[in-house]
Amino acid sequence: MITDPIFYLFAIPAVILVGIGKGGFSGVGLLSVPLMALVVPPLQAASIMLPILMAQDVVGVWAFRKDFSGRDLKYLFPAGFAGLGLGYFLVRDVANGVIIIIVGLIATVFVIYQVTRRGPAVSRPKEAALGAATIWGAATGFTSFVANAGGPPFQVYMMPRLHSPRVYAGTSTIFFAVLNYIKFPAYIYLGQITAENLLTSAVLTPLAIVSIACGVWLVRRVSADSFYRIVYALTFAVGLKLLWDGARDLNFF
Repeated sequence: MITDPIFYLFAIPAVILVGIGKGGFSGVGLLSVPLMALVVPPLQAASIMLPILMAQDVVGVWAFRKDFSGRDLKYLFPAGFAGLGLGYFLVRDVANGVIIIIVGLIATVFVIYQVTRRGPAVSRPKEAALGAATIWGAATGFTSFVANAGGPPFQVYMMPRLHSPRVYAGTSTIFFAVLNYIKFPAYIYLGQITAENLLTSAVLTPLAIVSIACGVWLVRRVSADSFYRIVYALTFAVGLKLLWDGARDLNFF
């Protein structure tokens, strides 16, 4: 188990954000891996978070087992699996600095997308499209594998579909649950599911579960706009820091 107190200084808020995201503030969990990547390699950060997410997936799939879009999942799953495969092969051979930059880009681009996407409301839902699902599903699988950060490309595809909140949440929960459980043996083969990482995940998992209840409580009492502004600002700052670290690791300057 990781015992460095500096690691937990970043890991504890990261895990809390994951739980709050599951509790209702969708998207804030994206900050978890970038935060932890400030103190451990990005792939290790993702591997520590993965068992925590898998534990949450069990609860989530049961809760939304009747509320999901089968047609969207039919289109998204093949592309998502392809994205996972791409991530698997690239992660093995790509320099750590490149992965850090990818995580930093995911964080910063997600914030820019979230801030700028609030334009005129879409009047009609877009139909499920194989082409769009293939592009964004593959991007979701790839970013999910390298950084547990598949939310942004998934949202780009799903938001214009204008599903009800429960169907959106159910489709998201089932899709990412399947991806997470497929990723687990791949992470084992990559040597990232170690005893140290698993014990660290086990220590942090109860906090993640409690944080889900905190997320539910916050949704009812805190202004979503104020909360998201703070989280997005932190995510953007961390993303910029990772871009700097990745460029320095690759000797760009």
